[in-house]
Amino acid sequence: MIQIAIFSDVHGNLPALEAVLADIAARGIQQTYCLGDLVDFAPWGNEVIERIQEEQIPCLLGNHDERIAYDLPIIPLPKHTAEETACRILAIQHSKNNILEKNKAFLAQLPYLMQLDIQVNQKHWCIQLAHGSTESNEHYLYETEPDATFTSLLAEAKADILLMGHTHLSFIKSFGNKWAINVGSVGRSKEQNKDATYLLLQLDEDHIQAEIIRIPYAMEEVIDKIKASDIPDFYANFLASSQAYSTT
Repeated sequence: MIQIAIFSDVHGNLPALEAVLADIAARGIQQTYCLGDLVDFAPWGNEVIERIQEEQIPCLLGNHDERIAYDLPIIPLPKHTAEETACRILAIQHSKNNILEKNKAFLAQLPYLMQLDIQVNQKHWCIQLAHGSTESNEHYLYETEPDATFTSLLAEAKADILLMGHTHLSFIKSFGNKWAINVGSVGRSKEQNKDATYLLLQLDEDHIQAEIIRIPYAMEEVIDKIKASDIPDFYANFLASSQAYSTT
C-alpha cells in the first residue's frame, strides 16, 4: 500500500498549514502534493510559500497564485455580493503589495497541471492533479455536477483518479474503478466545519481508499491576525462564524 496526502487552497493561513503538515508527518506519509492557491485572505502569504518550498512539496499554480505572480487584474465574480467583491479586491491587493518578488517568481514557475504514475506491484495508478479542472484553474466543479462531466474529464486525461480543489468544498465520487475527488481547503473551508482539510489517498494493487481528513487549528490566532492586518475583517468574520456554529 502507498499513502499520498493532497491538499489545496491554503490562502495565506499558516497555522492551518502547519497543523496539516504536522498530521501528515505523524502518519508517516512520504508523498505530499498541493493543488495551489497559497496566497490571499490571511496574512502569511510569504510564510506559506516559503514552507511549501522548505518541505519541497510539488505544487500547482492556483488562480490566486497566478494573479499575484503575473499581477493580473482583479475581475469581480458574479457569485459575490457587493460587500465581498469590495473586500476581495482589498485582500488581493494586500497580497500584491506584500508578497516578496522572489516568492512571486516561485509562484510563476508552478505548473497548471500534474499527472502521477504510481505503481503498486503490477498496477499503475494514473492520478490527474488540477486546481479547478483540467480545462482551467478558474473552473468550479461541484459535487452536484453530472457524473458525465467527471467521467469525460477522466477519459480525456486517461486517468484513474481526478483530484481538484478551488471550490473549498470537499467530496469523493466514484464511477466504478474511476474517482473524482475534491480535497477541500486547508485555510478557508466553506463547509460548516471550517477545520483544515486534506485528502489521504491509500493505493493498493486492486483498489484505493480515499478519506477527507479534518484537522482543527488555532483559528482564533488567524482571526486576530487578520483583524490586525490591512486585510478586511470580512475574512476574519468568515472564520469566526464557524466558531459560533461549533458552539451552538
